[in-house]
Amino acid sequence: MTMLVDGHNDLPWAIRQQYGDLDRVDLTTVVPDLHTDLTRLEAGGVFGQFWSVYVSPMLYQGPAAVAATLHQIDLVRRLIARHPDRLVLATTAEEVENSGGRVASLLGMEGGHCIDDSLAVLRTMRLLGVRYLTLTHNRNVGWADAATDEPVLGGLSGFGEQVVREMNRLGMLVDLSHVSPDVMRHALRVTAAPAIFSHSSARAVCDHVRNVPDDVLETLAAGEGVCMVTFLPAFVSPAVARWHAEARREARRQGVAKGEAAYDALMARLAERSPPPVATLAHVVEHVEHVREVAGIDHIGIGGDYMGDDPMPEGLEDVSGYPRLFAALAGRGWSDADLAKLAGGNVLRVLRAAEDVADPGFG
Repeated sequence: MTMLVDGHNDLPWAIRQQYGDLDRVDLTTVVPDLHTDLTRLEAGGVFGQFWSVYVSPMLYQGPAAVAATLHQIDLVRRLIARHPDRLVLATTAEEVENSGGRVASLLGMEGGHCIDDSLAVLRTMRLLGVRYLTLTHNRNVGWADAATDEPVLGGLSGFGEQVVREMNRLGMLVDLSHVSPDVMRHALRVTAAPAIFSHSSARAVCDHVRNVPDDVLETLAAGEGVCMVTFLPAFVSPAVARWHAEARREARRQGVAKGEAAYDALMARLAERSPPPVATLAHVVEHVEHVREVAGIDHIGIGGDYMGDDPMPEGLEDVSGYPRLFAALAGRGWSDADLAKLAGGNVLRVLRAAEDVADPGFG
């Protein structure tokens, strides 16, 4: 395994939610209630990491979402400054490749609510080092439909097309994880640079609305993009997906919405009554091989989506587990060259392609 660049890690949000501030957690040691710390990043062979500067659209909207995102960017930058021997900020593919043995730390924004319908905010976030924007999170924005919300637009609005084109001009990657299939297809028609899915798996393998249909994988590949396969159990295991679907139906029957304390309490009761099935590394392997089969070896990557202490697949419990995935793939006949493309070669190619499309004088 060489130059592993993971597409999505929610450590900044986990720190915000579980600790309140960076000063209250020591990431130089193994932190049991997190999936990620500096010790396990090293054990996992992580070369580059897109840190998500996500804030919840259920908690933050409008100017408050912009301010909260800035706080998350500040948290990541302080994390990097605190550990200059282990981490380094990277804003280009070249900076990732020349990180000097430190984890190249890139920034990704998760959800169009973070820009409050403002291209000026989008431009400012790019100047602060953000290299991708996921067009939606779990709720629609005024200009794009989310996969997990009721469709309104059936794609992108006119302003949504403007956002994609401005991202091209800025050299920001268009991230289609979380958006509806219609938005996926619409954005792929509009973008002038290759797009990514920073943390999504294959819908043909696990029928979850957050996963990518085969026709979209084919279109993504035709545009030289990359699908970075995620590890979240409900996205990789059909049995786990069914359990969560049934739990969501029960929540709707009880009038409880995700994001509320009552929702978490209900999920805990349901899990105690009927424990959810367990996802495994083998489920992830199935998704990786399916995306390779449909999109091709040049259009696949890894986006684990590690966050707090929610269970991840057996064998991939935290960020130290990546070598086990690559060993499993090697055992199934993947060559070193293929594994290098999966690990980071493909996403760095896309990052460089976005830079090539960008206006060198953006700002």
